[in-house]
Amino acid sequence: MTIISQELQQTIEAMAVRGKGILAADESSKTIAKRFADIGVDSTETSRCNYRSLLLSTPHLGDFISGVILFEETLGQHSSVDHMPIPQLAASQNIVPGIKVDKGLTELANCLGEQVTQGLDGLRERLVDYKKLGARFAKWRNVYHISSRTPSRRAIDINAEMLARYAALCQEQGIVPIVEPEVLINGTHSIEQCAEATEAAIQALFHALYRHGVVLEQVILKPNMVVPGNESGAVVTPEQVAEQTLRVLRRTVPAAVPMIAFLSGGLSPSDSDAYLNAMNQQNAPWLLSYSYGRALQQEALHVWAGKEGNWKAAQETLHHRARLTGLAQKGEYRADME
Repeated sequence: MTIISQELQQTIEAMAVRGKGILAADESSKTIAKRFADIGVDSTETSRCNYRSLLLSTPHLGDFISGVILFEETLGQHSSVDHMPIPQLAASQNIVPGIKVDKGLTELANCLGEQVTQGLDGLRERLVDYKKLGARFAKWRNVYHISSRTPSRRAIDINAEMLARYAALCQEQGIVPIVEPEVLINGTHSIEQCAEATEAAIQALFHALYRHGVVLEQVILKPNMVVPGNESGAVVTPEQVAEQTLRVLRRTVPAAVPMIAFLSGGLSPSDSDAYLNAMNQQNAPWLLSYSYGRALQQEALHVWAGKEGNWKAAQETLHHRARLTGLAQKGEYRADME
């Protein structure tokens, strides 16, 4: 085994842990400004650093979080708690620091209403710098819209190719790639339409990963759960979501993949946990885990509200939610624990 391969394997083993998952704290400056506006907080470099320092200094957070995805700005910041570099603060809790490396979405030419993710230009060089700052894994997100004509085959194939090229570059540098093909929850589509689109996107992704020589044992898949559109009015049970999601994954994801870390994708914290819990009550060849952003952060963010006096209460709120999500990853979550 090469040194690079050993690095990749060590990172996978540190992240793919039963009862733990990933905290997605990689909101862009534009996105976190919207979240802060909801609680009446100005988004500045200092306020963003304070908030993310609050998250990562939460006592015993590492009991339920094995990795954290950081925004590029955060990777280079020092914590407002003790001026420790934020990646080092994460590592002090046995939380592996990672980095979002894509440069966001742009309209896809000749595919009306569809998007492609940017960021491959200069990525090899950026990965070298990110690794020096402490990043051990990376994340790249594609999105797929469901409508009467989307996602198109062209959009699916182009996005799969971009994800695979990114993943190959990451592994070349000893950085574990998280590949995130997100079928968006927005819309009036049925759970069956979500299943069809999700299956097509993940199938194309793994064909592309194979073509680019990506080692599947050292990659993490971050998919959406299979759910109906948020404007459909459909009501589904956790068992239905688990059945539809696992059917898609069994058809598309090789057993060599060590970990599937679901995104929450606009679902509530309790729904995200209930659905994950239902999946973990069935047998699967992968560790079924989580890589939640809003579902882990949203309650703590509102408790904090930008006030220093709310720091401890916000951390207790985050710890409680992370504990529940960790239980869901083991199939031990119950709604009465909320």
